[in-house]
Amino acid sequence: MGSHHFLQTAVIFLLATVIAVPIAKRFRLGAVLGYLLAGVVIGPAELRLIADPSGASDISEFGVVLMLFVIGLELSPQRLWVMRHAVFGAGLLQVLGTSVVLGAIAHLGFGLAPSAAAIVGGSLALSSTAFGLQILTERKEASSAYGRQSFAILLFQDLAAIPLIAAIPLLASSSHQGIDPLAALRTVAVIVAVVIGGRYLLRPLFRFVARADSVEVSTATALLVVMGTALLMEEFNVSVTLGAFLAGVLLADSEYRHELESNIEPFKGLLLGLFFISVGMSMRIDLLLQSPLLVLGLTFGLLLVKGLLLWPLGLTVGRLHRMDALRLAVLLASGGEFAFVVLRQASDQGLLGEQQGALLVLAITLSMGLTPLLVAAIGKLIGAKKKAEPKRPFDTITVEHPRVIIAGYGRMGQIVARILRTRKIPFVALDHSVEQLDMVHRFGNDNDIFYGDPARPELLRAAQADKAEVFVLATDDAESSLRVARTVRRQYPHLKVIARARNRQHVWRLMDLGIEEPVRETLFSSLKMSRKTLEALGLSAEEATDEVERFRHKDAELLKVQYLVYDDEAKLVQTTREAIEDLNKLFEADAEIAPPPDKGPDEDTPLVADDEQPESGKA
Repeated sequence: MGSHHFLQTAVIFLLATVIAVPIAKRFRLGAVLGYLLAGVVIGPAELRLIADPSGASDISEFGVVLMLFVIGLELSPQRLWVMRHAVFGAGLLQVLGTSVVLGAIAHLGFGLAPSAAAIVGGSLALSSTAFGLQILTERKEASSAYGRQSFAILLFQDLAAIPLIAAIPLLASSSHQGIDPLAALRTVAVIVAVVIGGRYLLRPLFRFVARADSVEVSTATALLVVMGTALLMEEFNVSVTLGAFLAGVLLADSEYRHELESNIEPFKGLLLGLFFISVGMSMRIDLLLQSPLLVLGLTFGLLLVKGLLLWPLGLTVGRLHRMDALRLAVLLASGGEFAFVVLRQASDQGLLGEQQGALLVLAITLSMGLTPLLVAAIGKLIGAKKKAEPKRPFDTITVEHPRVIIAGYGRMGQIVARILRTRKIPFVALDHSVEQLDMVHRFGNDNDIFYGDPARPELLRAAQADKAEVFVLATDDAESSLRVARTVRRQYPHLKVIARARNRQHVWRLMDLGIEEPVRETLFSSLKMSRKTLEALGLSAEEATDEVERFRHKDAELLKVQYLVYDDEAKLVQTTREAIEDLNKLFEADAEIAPPPDKGPDEDTPLVADDEQPESGKA
């Protein structure tokens, strides 16, 4: 009977996850909200498929322990040191400032005890890492100035959650009988013991297990470390999540980090999803119906207070533009998933009443649900303002008599510029992306780089294109590249154009404009990877080079043949099939011939030795 009940509960959980999470992601609400909605639907508030969520929550809290272990694995000291200014500057100020303000509001405005107000302020200061990173990735803004600043603040928030969780038992005991110095001393002693013991025991343990070369044993060892550390902490009444985090940090710089992360990830994902489902099941939706103004007031109050504190922080410490600071404020104004952990433990320890915790969890969930909508609305507003505002004027070009003009200062343009700079060849680089130019200016070496659209004739005249010898077209956008190429070929036919192409269609359209040898951006790196793959499979360096070179010549011939018919899809398909058959026959014929005696490569043998090496007369 017990077995049947367990299977029934597991099926309900999995079915709710399979339905709710894809739907939430389809509407760009994120997996966390999907889990929460699934919990609301199957819990006591709605369908009552699972009447008692307490049993599931006991198991699911281990998902939080695993999550903190993985966060510890990702926070190597070297990584934190590189990002120290952004993380411990803006991140520290955000958490401290927001915690103090929200804690004061909770104490003075809602009458919470100082210890409870401190926990509420700290928990509400945390934003959703899962939501923030997901939205930045979907909008392709993770590498923008405000995206990098958001990541730094979220990183510090993850760090700040650890001592906040660890402080709950101490604050709970102090609220009843004052701070117990023995309890505080015991906590410090246990942490020191875990750090010292882990430093000298964990790596030898994993080195011993690695000799077994067994994935199952490695996974079991990772789980043993997490559960063992958590159990040790629990025995001394210290936060188990703090122990898991410390274990992760101790292994962050080890050679086993990536293997541990991959072994733990499936367990973490499932159990963490179960945790959010259990939070959803315990949500008091009836409070929204009973006190809608209170719940909505808490939700919008949280968004407003955090947003008002984040905006000046982005302007001053983050040195962001006004619009980017506004984006930062909207992205990080909601509550986060760590707040669920903190508030649940605070309720369990008696720091918060059941209804107080339920109201806060409901407000945090609503704020998370509103975040994607607010981010999209701000994005449209900023986009409309950018269109209405006058465009930034082109930079004044100060380089005299450049021999080379580079259009596009991305990955490929920068490499060309660095080589020209080492040869002391004067050049001018043009880029139409303000963000790209700002990033380049932060790293120096920008005396030859200027803002402007290379397709504008007046900018090309200012760059002295009439006196240059070579025009390097390194723009990554195909349509923009073609627009620039048309302008250059029409107004400066003497320029030798070296053009970057994204794919075969782009190559053919550039050839239509008279550019004879477009360089496909992934060709040489792909050929080099193929050569190394063949060598790894046992072929000699000469054999692998011959195979790759043969393919390159055949592909170059096919590119020129298909250029004549590239607007006819049927002929393109036919020529591709014929080329594959010819190449197969050629390789089969070569395989029947005995290989010549091993010797070093001839000087005239073309080698694809580097993905930066220019093609010798081939596209």
